[in-house]
Amino acid sequence: MGFLGILLGLGLLVLFAYRGWSVLLLAPIAALIAAFFSGEPLLANWTQTFMVGAAGFIGQFFPLFLLGALFGKVMEDSGSVSAIADFMTAKLGAQRAILAVVLAGAIVTYGGVSLFVALFVLAPMAEALFRAADIPRRLMPAAIALGTFTFTMMALPGTPAIQNAIPMPFFGTTLFAAPGLGIIASAIMLGFGLWWLTRAEAGARLRKEGFSGDTMLPKHRLADPALRERAATAREFDPAEIERGHLSLDLPPVILAGLPLMLVIVVNLTLSVVVLPRINFDFLTEERWGETPFAAVSGVWSVAVALIVAIVATILLNRSRLPRLRDTLDAGANASVLPIFSVASLVGFGAVIAALPSFTLVRDWVLSIGGGPLVSLAVATNILAALTGSASGGLTIALDALGATYLSRALELNIDRELLHRVAVMSAGTLDSLPHSGAVVTLLSVCGATPKESYRDIIMVAIVGALLALAVVILLGSIVGSF
Repeated sequence: MGFLGILLGLGLLVLFAYRGWSVLLLAPIAALIAAFFSGEPLLANWTQTFMVGAAGFIGQFFPLFLLGALFGKVMEDSGSVSAIADFMTAKLGAQRAILAVVLAGAIVTYGGVSLFVALFVLAPMAEALFRAADIPRRLMPAAIALGTFTFTMMALPGTPAIQNAIPMPFFGTTLFAAPGLGIIASAIMLGFGLWWLTRAEAGARLRKEGFSGDTMLPKHRLADPALRERAATAREFDPAEIERGHLSLDLPPVILAGLPLMLVIVVNLTLSVVVLPRINFDFLTEERWGETPFAAVSGVWSVAVALIVAIVATILLNRSRLPRLRDTLDAGANASVLPIFSVASLVGFGAVIAALPSFTLVRDWVLSIGGGPLVSLAVATNILAALTGSASGGLTIALDALGATYLSRALELNIDRELLHRVAVMSAGTLDSLPHSGAVVTLLSVCGATPKESYRDIIMVAIVGALLALAVVILLGSIVGSF
């Protein structure tokens, strides 16, 4: 009965979340259904397990959600994201429209700009380029997804995406974990994705299929409740805040636009490798600081400081372009609230499930998967990310429940914790792009495309390419270790 309750609670969560119901409501209900079937006390599971799990996630990662949303908003309103997109358009042009869209998306997301902020700059850019090059509109979502959903989110060393930050407290790693393997994985995803899109473009030209339609989603539609709820668990920015603030029409020079993105990477690397390791943080072991190991917070601290520096730099470099700075900052701060609470609710649901006696069956099955802890971790994280439609939610549930076990087994087998980090992040970013994912739903809506015409290409560039790269990383890591 207990295992049946887990399946029933999870099924209801997935079904109603796909229909646009709020995860803030669904997650505790689904958790209590699972607890009821296990004969566990309901109120205790809600207040002592669900809420403690959710609060723990918020306590660890809200600084990154908040700062990431603020950075994305000041980059958008200052015109910096648009300046970079315009620069790529001018340099590559309609002749290389797909490459221009992919690289523009990669640059801004690798530099720390939120996906949903990037979407509303990249979509008009893609529409103009694809129209000029007479490339079918249906390929727009896949081109944007390749540059924003894949290698810059989960593989490139140092990417400040929240998915890349989540394993740090569990494994004592940094955003730059397994850099060599991350670069190889990025090259595979980028190369495979560009090959597929180039092939699709060539096929369309042979069929004399060109650009058509003019149905991009207007910004005000982002406040649609169903779309907003489904998007909230996918990334760290509430899309309803996109239209708020004041967008500058006076774009900065591309060098000034790109400087804050570079600062995120450089400051984070400097703090992670040079500065913080040389400072004595023994005081963290005191009871007043929660007896916290330095490794559990160093990664988050590095990213937080890097984002603060980048936010301040963006404001100073573009003060005249931000006449309503307070509105911009308010919109950015507000944009972080719904996503952090939505993902935290998924984490709370996972905490209740992991505490149930019947979860032993699930844990034993996952740990018994052949291939060692790397394969087991990849399978578990992929399944949870697919079911929740959230890379961050699925990854946190997996690591909360089994992270310590995976780390222990990996160390026994002399598997580097950095390799665990990279495999976990890449696993979370593959099957989270299924049709019910909020990021996919929003992307299709923004581009004015439908799943029927565009989702096949998204599968290839965001799922097949990512799974191929993940398999290569696991194989190389198992043979030569982390590098």
